[in-house]
Amino acid sequence: MICAFIDEHKARFGVVPICRTLSDHGCPIAPRTYYAWRGRALSKRALWDIAITAILAGYYEPDQHGRRKPESLYGATKMWAHLRREGIEVARCTVERLMRANGWHGVTRQRKVRTTIADPDAVRPPDLVDRQFRVPAPNMLVVADFTYVGVSCGGFVYTAFVIDAFAGRIVGWECSASKHVGFVERAIRQAAALREREGTPLTGNTIHHSDAGSQYTAVKCAEALLIAGLKPSIGSVGDAYDCENGTGLLTA
Repeated sequence: MICAFIDEHKARFGVVPICRTLSDHGCPIAPRTYYAWRGRALSKRALWDIAITAILAGYYEPDQHGRRKPESLYGATKMWAHLRREGIEVARCTVERLMRANGWHGVTRQRKVRTTIADPDAVRPPDLVDRQFRVPAPNMLVVADFTYVGVSCGGFVYTAFVIDAFAGRIVGWECSASKHVGFVERAIRQAAALREREGTPLTGNTIHHSDAGSQYTAVKCAEALLIAGLKPSIGSVGDAYDCENGTGLLTA
């Protein structure tokens, strides 16, 4: 690394002055050390990296007309498989490393999905939990959130959960192709109905805690909570449910 630094700046400062300055600042190096490094032959790995980098550049760098080959759409894994098909026995980690070092990457079609989108005009209920999620009994606190889950036929569906914080039990859930307020309401009603069937109905003092997503601050959601016997609570920071180890129970 030191020799590479000297090689980079020698045209401006000279080898001997740079070595003298580095030595004066606690990094002793003699000019002959640099010249020995400069005259040393490249290692096999360095030569291999140069060869693979040149091959990859032929795919990812545009030609004189500004066009790239179709393989420039490949990511590291597909490019590695393509090179192997071409008879180039290169390790996948080498392709990944060289592509990362040169800023080359493929095209991704995956959409970024946002689940929590707050409504700036909505009135937020107070935070009744203050990140204290330990409760001594069931039906004291339920936490709610929704995420998206991939399906085998492609794409994904949104899934809303209502979880009793006492034992981490899912007491209500609902899936939907869109993240409208209705599927969050159905998860709430399902949780209330389950508790009713189990003989432990919600009493009206159970806290329903969630994030500030527009679904949970909607008027219809507030009505569903009131009918189900739940008191709304919106977290002031973080996600709807933060485990004791600092990770979210529901993550996308």
